[in-house]
Amino acid sequence: MKTSELTGTALDWAVAKAAEEMFGFYSGDFYVAGEDAPYHPSTNWAQGGPIIERERIAVEFVRRDEVDSALLVWSANKYGTGYDEEGFTPLIAAMRCYVASKLGDEVEIPEGLK
Repeated sequence: MKTSELTGTALDWAVAKAAEEMFGFYSGDFYVAGEDAPYHPSTNWAQGGPIIERERIAVEFVRRDEVDSALLVWSANKYGTGYDEEGFTPLIAAMRCYVASKLGDEVEIPEGLK
């Protein structure tokens, strides 16, 4: 799957894989080792924020003009690497950028997460 299209649990799984964390599903939720709460760095600032800081990911609000309307999105860039990704929220953009910098433009996602 294209990194630029990752969302939800698939994106969170890819972030955990990029960080080489141990992870798994329990009771229908996604967890990583050492976390007491479900792991959702693409929606939880307490989990995604430290990744943004540690990886020096810059996030900014941008507007892309489309044919009939304006698309309002966030853009994330990993400092010094040239990796850029976009998303409808700053966390989605930043986590896509993080995954792309670690795993590339395409990620093999387990079938149950697509």
